[in-house]
Amino acid sequence: MPVLRSGPVRSVRRLLTAGILLAALCLPGLLPARAAAAPARGSAYMGMGVLAHDGRGGAPRATAAAQTEGVDVSGYQGSVAWATLWSSGVRWAYTKASEGTYYTNPSFTQQYNGSYGVGMIRGAYHFATPDTAGGAAQADYFVDHGGGWSRDGRTLPGALDIEWNPYGDACYGKSASAMTGWIADFLGRYKARTGRDAVIYTATSWWSQCTGNYSGFASANPLWIARYAADPGTLPGGWGYCTMWQYTSSGPTVGDHDRFNGALDRVQALANG
Repeated sequence: MPVLRSGPVRSVRRLLTAGILLAALCLPGLLPARAAAAPARGSAYMGMGVLAHDGRGGAPRATAAAQTEGVDVSGYQGSVAWATLWSSGVRWAYTKASEGTYYTNPSFTQQYNGSYGVGMIRGAYHFATPDTAGGAAQADYFVDHGGGWSRDGRTLPGALDIEWNPYGDACYGKSASAMTGWIADFLGRYKARTGRDAVIYTATSWWSQCTGNYSGFASANPLWIARYAADPGTLPGGWGYCTMWQYTSSGPTVGDHDRFNGALDRVQALANG
């Protein structure tokens, strides 16, 4: 009777084992996860990076100080139920007008005019992309596409939304000094075009990381802080208080809800300049 040597048997077993392992690795649940694709240009909105970078720390504490409820919206919300928001106590709103020098919100008219139509004090914001065009060029684009200001008592100054880059490097590939220079160019051109100092919307952790916690804008530009927690927390350099606070991305009717640091007459004062 012929004797089967052990060498070929081991080889066959090795091949079978390798085949089983390869088949297992090809099962959908065992494949390595693909890297998340970057969102489409233009889809950014105020607070887009807050949860991912700062997380959520609970609901805001009750306070005796007067605060006025607001919301911020973008193209993501589409047509907004402004009458419902008004009935719930919302009295001011900001609408995304533009991003970079390449995007305008297709829902801007309904959102910007709709909030005004129910009686709210409204304003527009620009999502900054400092890696695509200069600050002055983006300020011009913003003003030319809905970000202007009028002395009608119900239009707030434009807001610069400067936060984590949803499309790439958090600081848009800029050093702290280059970033503060870009912001200064935007703010300077906006004031030259409108006569108003723009509001700065940001998060303390981003501001510290990407501007070196620069304090030079605090004397002129109102601060709108993003923090989903019990209070606004530590503020960026130079600001002793925040004018507005985005406190949640999961509020009623639309997700992003905000509080103005003061009663309605203080909102009107900011609108009047």
